[in-house]
Amino acid sequence: MKIVVFGLSITSSWGNGHATTYRALLAALQKRGHQIVFFEKNEEWYASNRDMPCPEFCQVRLFDHWRSALPAIRQEIEDCDVAIVGSYFPEGIRVTDELANSKVPIKVFYDIDTPITLSKLRAGGAEYLQPRQVRHFDLYLSFTGGPILNQIKQEFHAPRALPFYCSFEPQKYRPRGVYRRYQCDLSYMGTYAADRQPKLDELFIAPALNAPNRRFLLAGPQYPSKIKWPRNVRRIKHLSPRWHPHFYSSSRLTLNVTRQAMAEWGFSPSVRLFEAAACACPIISDTWPGLDSILKTGEEVLVAESSSEIIFILRDTDDLQLQRIGQLARERVLVEHSSSRRAEEFEQHVSSVSAGKSRLPSQILLAASTSAAFPGGSAQPIS
Repeated sequence: MKIVVFGLSITSSWGNGHATTYRALLAALQKRGHQIVFFEKNEEWYASNRDMPCPEFCQVRLFDHWRSALPAIRQEIEDCDVAIVGSYFPEGIRVTDELANSKVPIKVFYDIDTPITLSKLRAGGAEYLQPRQVRHFDLYLSFTGGPILNQIKQEFHAPRALPFYCSFEPQKYRPRGVYRRYQCDLSYMGTYAADRQPKLDELFIAPALNAPNRRFLLAGPQYPSKIKWPRNVRRIKHLSPRWHPHFYSSSRLTLNVTRQAMAEWGFSPSVRLFEAAACACPIISDTWPGLDSILKTGEEVLVAESSSEIIFILRDTDDLQLQRIGQLARERVLVEHSSSRRAEEFEQHVSSVSAGKSRLPSQILLAASTSAAFPGGSAQPIS
């Protein structure tokens, strides 16, 4: 298949979780023989912090303005089999209208921020998607599973709303040796979010204050200068994905904290959850509906709701028990949440839609084994 993607960013992972998600999925799809073009708006924030300017698995089309990009967009979707619009794509409303009036066989919305999107749709529309547009997508794929998908279908008439969780690349995310630079008792990786900070205060900052002899490590940008960090917390402003496996492999435990809207709806595993598990790093997570469907609590993931519970785990759980929890989590995500598994699911979803449509081009029947791999590896600016 030829797949055209419109996403927030694939060239820069700075301050967003979209890039690593796209990288894992699209690399796996390219390995399965699909041709991929990725449109990304050339935002200054990402342009000055690019850690993958030229992905080998897709052709990146950077653009500055919608008008200048439109001829290239029309050219690429003219012969594509699937077009994907991701949440927070800056020109999402315009490109969705363009797709609605096109002959693209399969149109997909990939929502990495479903609870936020739903809230905005209910309020009249998001800056990247309007309520009237949801029905135009053949597939509404969501980072969040569970009951929220019924709301998307009932309130906004999505024909098919399905869970489509993030994933990780097994060849990159695997146990490594302990790096002294990242060695700690408890780590946390995540960009600052106001609605997540109260939990971080309770589950990370408070335990650090009350366990001054323990080492804490936080990696992530955009934290306000007014936050007072305990002396035993070391911070890394931004950590390149290249070093994420070393970060997790050097952590005795790592913390997973879910944004408020995601926690309320549940069924919202973060990419960090899967990446840490893939590295066999024992995870302490906040609790939310559906967590046990992703990792078994008490066996594959530990749960804490207070600083005292964090301190208890740090103090009273022996290393052999932690290693066992980390290994079981790794085995689980390798089977269910690898990028290759997610690529297979994507093909199955597209094939299901194709089977329900008539007079589709024969090349969309997912004959990946006979498709030629796409010679990507370039980021082409659109003038």
